[in-house]
Amino acid sequence: RVPTSYESAVLARRILSLTPLGTLATVFPASSSHNSHSSSNDPSTEENRPDGLGGMPHGLMEYISDCSGEAGLGDDGSPTLLAITIETSFKNAAAGSNVSLAVQWTPPHPPAKRIQRSGDSGFVNRALSYLGLRRTRLGEDEYYGDEDVKNVMPTPPTPYSAANLPRFSLLGHVERIDGGDDRRAGGSVGDALAACFTRVHPDARYWLPGSRVHESHFVRLVVEQIYWIGGFGDRAYIGWISVDEWRAVTRKEIESVRLPGE
Repeated sequence: RVPTSYESAVLARRILSLTPLGTLATVFPASSSHNSHSSSNDPSTEENRPDGLGGMPHGLMEYISDCSGEAGLGDDGSPTLLAITIETSFKNAAAGSNVSLAVQWTPPHPPAKRIQRSGDSGFVNRALSYLGLRRTRLGEDEYYGDEDVKNVMPTPPTPYSAANLPRFSLLGHVERIDGGDDRRAGGSVGDALAACFTRVHPDARYWLPGSRVHESHFVRLVVEQIYWIGGFGDRAYIGWISVDEWRAVTRKEIESVRLPGE
């Protein structure tokens, strides 16, 4: 049975809760007035952009965390990001660009049933025989060729099909989180966000709001559209998920499902 869009929303929210990285895409502003931008706290970090970038898409890896339920912010599935003001993606967002965040599920462990190795197929064996070669085994890896020829044609295992794993894209805009820069201990929004974010990204403690390294702010991606690919279309839902369904998913539902390879 192909899952419904709501069941797919639950799976997507679980992926968001377990996945620390995504690809954040923005668009360069058309105005040349944004070609050079520097942080107010660090004038030495000017970015010298080439001409002609206006309207061009720009995508890079970004740290993400599912902190929308922290500090009473409402568990609505808005990914939390730590916006470094000198970063090109957040410069584009500050200049008015909408954003998209692509997130994909990668199993932490290979499934019990792996894809058959190409070297185990009858076609490969027949082809080797035709070429006068034979198959040998060296240690745990398989190789092809004469016994005198080592390390020829290794056939590493393929643990899963990436095309059959779920992934999605969140479309929307970035906004500052009220109180996100308040790092006072004892229940402040910023303190709760910092604790949540550094549980997933311990190294981010060096770039938290108030750091002397970079100017930064906690922001959220306000989700306006969701596009989901659950895997192959004969067994998974592929298409748009409504924002109402995305936001209606409960933490209990997120904890009750499992993804491939968990």
